[in-house]
Amino acid sequence: MTRNSDIRHANASLISIANEIPSKVVPSSYFEDELSDTYKRLGLPKGLLERLAGIKERRAWPEGMHFENGAVAAAEKAIARAGIDKDQIGLIINASVTRDNLEPAVAVGIHDRLGLPRHALDFDITNACLGFVNAITVASSMIDAGAIKYALIVSGEDPSPWHRTALRILNNPETTRDDVLAQFASLTLGSGAAAAIIGPTDLHPDAHKIVGTVSRAGTEHRDLCIGGEADQGMNTDAAGLLKHGLQLVAEAWKEAQENGWDWSNMDSIVTHQVSNAHTNAIIEAVDLDRSKLPLTFPVWGNVASAALPMTLAEEAAGYSKGDRILCLGVGSGLNTALMEIIW
Repeated sequence: MTRNSDIRHANASLISIANEIPSKVVPSSYFEDELSDTYKRLGLPKGLLERLAGIKERRAWPEGMHFENGAVAAAEKAIARAGIDKDQIGLIINASVTRDNLEPAVAVGIHDRLGLPRHALDFDITNACLGFVNAITVASSMIDAGAIKYALIVSGEDPSPWHRTALRILNNPETTRDDVLAQFASLTLGSGAAAAIIGPTDLHPDAHKIVGTVSRAGTEHRDLCIGGEADQGMNTDAAGLLKHGLQLVAEAWKEAQENGWDWSNMDSIVTHQVSNAHTNAIIEAVDLDRSKLPLTFPVWGNVASAALPMTLAEEAAGYSKGDRILCLGVGSGLNTALMEIIW
């Protein structure tokens, strides 16, 4: 019995992709300076974030800039690069983890600020760090079905409220080493935004064909990483997340090969950006060629759902027509997704 979701597309392509990189740089040393008393009390060495995660710095939106501004800026770039009119867009999906309110959807505000047409559907897809890939799959399926012609996918992330909560929790005099481990992942997060236009291949033969997506759920591990409201923060079992996430990827990969997918000779493998440990473990789990994995987490951190598309946008200029690109991610839940694109 098949356990993967296996969706293949007939007429969907990535027309354009863009990122918006915040101007403010936040070095990992900033967090360790803020936690100097806690580190000293617990006997923790300085440079822990950079040594363990490989993250030297991450970005933050400058004062007065909202994550939605970043999403709008990335969307304007993607629309301009696609060379289409906004009136042609039939769907906008926001895929960000970040949100100010439970309702309305973040997509509503972006739809309004971009001046998209009233016929354009607008809603959010939230699935931790896999939201953007999931949104591309949904949009591509709707294009294949003839329901829409063009879709805009956006994500804007801002983990600064979680940063503040993590610092507050960790500066408590009763904080333990276990508390530091539980909050560690929060301090690896960074801000940024990405956007993509998906459209029909037959109208854009020179665009980048979305071949399809393989995904797999491991929802029995749903408690390994839980992000709550800003004042609750995010608690992560990093070891459990890594162990079970890798197992999920390996299982999905093995079954995909059995079902006719061949990813042994990809030209680029764009993974969700997390840390050194995560990257090294993924490489080992499915025997990837390290030289084909671009890394942005050392300077951007983990930008949640925007991390993978931001990295893809950064690498896009170096790809050649016909290159095979594999997008691979694991998100809290647990879920994994692998999407193939022919450039």
